[in-house]
Amino acid sequence: MLMRVSLPPASLIDTWRRLRGSDRFAECLRVLLGLGGVVLYCLAEGRFADAIPALLGVIACALAETEDHWRSRLVTLLVTLACYAVAAGAVQLLLPHPVLFALGLPLATFALVMLGAASHRYAAIAGSTLLLSVYTMIAADAAARSGAHPGVFGESALLLGGAAWYGLLSLLWSALSPQQAVRHALARTFDALAGYLESKAALFAPLPGVDREALQQDLAMRNEKVVQALNETRLVLIDRIGPRRPSGPTAERLRLYFAAQDIHERVSSSHYPYDALAEAFFHSDVLFRCEHLLRRHAGLCRHRARTLRLRTSLQVDGTARAALNDVHDAIDALRMQSAPPTTQLLQSLDALLRNMEAIQALLEHEQPASGPVPGEESALQDPGPGNLAEAWERIRIQFTPRSFRFRHALRLALALLAGYAVLRVVHPLNGYWILLTTLLVCQPSYGATRRRLLQRTAGTLAGLVAGWAALRLLPFGPAQVPLLIVAGVVFFAARQRRYTLATAAITLFVVLCFNQVGNGYEVMWPRMVDTLIGVAITALAIHLVLPDWQGRRLDQVMADTLRCDARYLARILAQYAEGRRDDLPYRIARRDAHNADASLSGVLSNMLREPGRHRRGGEALLRFLGAAHVLLSQLSALGANRQALAAGHAREAVQACGARTVEALEQLAEALETNEPAPLLLALPAYVGGDETARLVLGQLALIQAQRERLAELALEVRDS
Repeated sequence: MLMRVSLPPASLIDTWRRLRGSDRFAECLRVLLGLGGVVLYCLAEGRFADAIPALLGVIACALAETEDHWRSRLVTLLVTLACYAVAAGAVQLLLPHPVLFALGLPLATFALVMLGAASHRYAAIAGSTLLLSVYTMIAADAAARSGAHPGVFGESALLLGGAAWYGLLSLLWSALSPQQAVRHALARTFDALAGYLESKAALFAPLPGVDREALQQDLAMRNEKVVQALNETRLVLIDRIGPRRPSGPTAERLRLYFAAQDIHERVSSSHYPYDALAEAFFHSDVLFRCEHLLRRHAGLCRHRARTLRLRTSLQVDGTARAALNDVHDAIDALRMQSAPPTTQLLQSLDALLRNMEAIQALLEHEQPASGPVPGEESALQDPGPGNLAEAWERIRIQFTPRSFRFRHALRLALALLAGYAVLRVVHPLNGYWILLTTLLVCQPSYGATRRRLLQRTAGTLAGLVAGWAALRLLPFGPAQVPLLIVAGVVFFAARQRRYTLATAAITLFVVLCFNQVGNGYEVMWPRMVDTLIGVAITALAIHLVLPDWQGRRLDQVMADTLRCDARYLARILAQYAEGRRDDLPYRIARRDAHNADASLSGVLSNMLREPGRHRRGGEALLRFLGAAHVLLSQLSALGANRQALAAGHAREAVQACGARTVEALEQLAEALETNEPAPLLLALPAYVGGDETARLVLGQLALIQAQRERLAELALEVRDS
């Protein structure tokens, strides 16, 4: 007799694959195993009171986790555990001595924040060490109230045990899935490129009343996300490659990363003002077809991201190829008209078409057709310090009140000291949540701190309501344990995108933890009060202690943006003489220009959240951001079409006009930095030769000079406002 085996529905299989391929799944599963392992062990031993510090150690170590290869992660784990041991031991030694503790707390806080200047890895370790120090205070306080006496360093040992347990899980996971972090980083990059492509497509709509200036501002904001994703992917790849030559899956991912960079440069390109294109081709369908093709390319980017996450093969999308052919036909039809468009307009469309063809070729194949050659063209710049001397030099140059890190370190140190003083005065029991709130809410910028203040307060209130409901519905202690573990997992699932939900989850986690060793209701009111006190201290600190108003450094950021653009242009022009090469100096200059553009966007976003009296520029600054991104797009168009010019008059004309344009950008940067008027531009000499590439380059340089003048005008408006 045959038995029929029922298979799970396809929808369930697809849901599981999407869940497994999500960015947060791996971390959440590790946290589930880490928290669950601690809880099961402590329940089996009948010592659940020991679970609280061990669970806090798991959380602290998980927050310090970086997407490193297992070899780097092992070193990082050992350094992290050493920092944890020193910090936890020092806290337990000084905690009975309030005066010594009050002296050590701000000094240690300042030192750890400044340590983060060495690299992002040191910053993660330093931040989690501060967090674990506060967790040690909370665990010692809980042990004292419950009557447990685990010894002088009992809580420290349990915290370290929990951190070591999670670190072991993380290390094992990294060894078993060495490429997972790379695939997810690349997937985030292609998702960001898809969003950028969709915003770019909106510029091509030849419709009346389209506010393309606002669209350019949105494009600049989207570019910030692409730059951030590319930078994160670069760090993950550098960690995997190291000093070795890339091979196997890592080499394939490296080629995809370079393809993403190439796509970014090409889609950033602007060969002609979009308003002029819309006016010239208002009665043609060519721009509609370009818009449709860019949206198809955005779909291909999202498909690429999905295949990277789900580890599936790339499926050929015939609609994108058909859309590309439609653009070809539309341009050919324009040429066949009795009164065709001007040569300059047709050349701009041809350059746009070449870019779209290149993007299509990069997106429709499983691997890019041509990868980087070994050597300098496949090298990546490692942002980490090469040795201890370089790390110290990075920290040393931050010791100035002009450094945002120095200001943040001093502000956080004094805020924690004030929190400890209030703790001693108001209520020593449960009062260490004041320090925890201050530590987590106080951010380097006013805008980020303000947003975190509101999220933390709302999340704490929601978590306490959920905790009260859980204690009423599940009064039996062991029945609350599964919910406790789920709350910890939800915190990690939501902490990067939905901080209010994450705060609610961790508040529920705390209530349930304390209910296992005492009365959970007793911690609810102190938790809310301490959160409000910590929020109030942070709000005062961000206003009174070296406030880092973005408007104060606006001129410097604007100048840096133009200076990086000038260096990028100089690198591009060199390749019109030497030939196209994606070597390391060129890619560094390109990345610096995009990073500077993203920094300007970030400064503007932060400044818009500041009090009105501290804002500068208003609408003029928004227009400056859009105009700066247009300038970068014009530079990208030159970069996307790099090719060697034959020696002679054409090359000399391009080099001469290019050098003058580079100088003009540097002069404007100097004027912004010194608050002086920018010198006037001299007209570029006319080119009478027949080299079409030289004509295209010189036309693009003329657009760049015109955009430089626009930026100079907007800078004056920003300054006058």
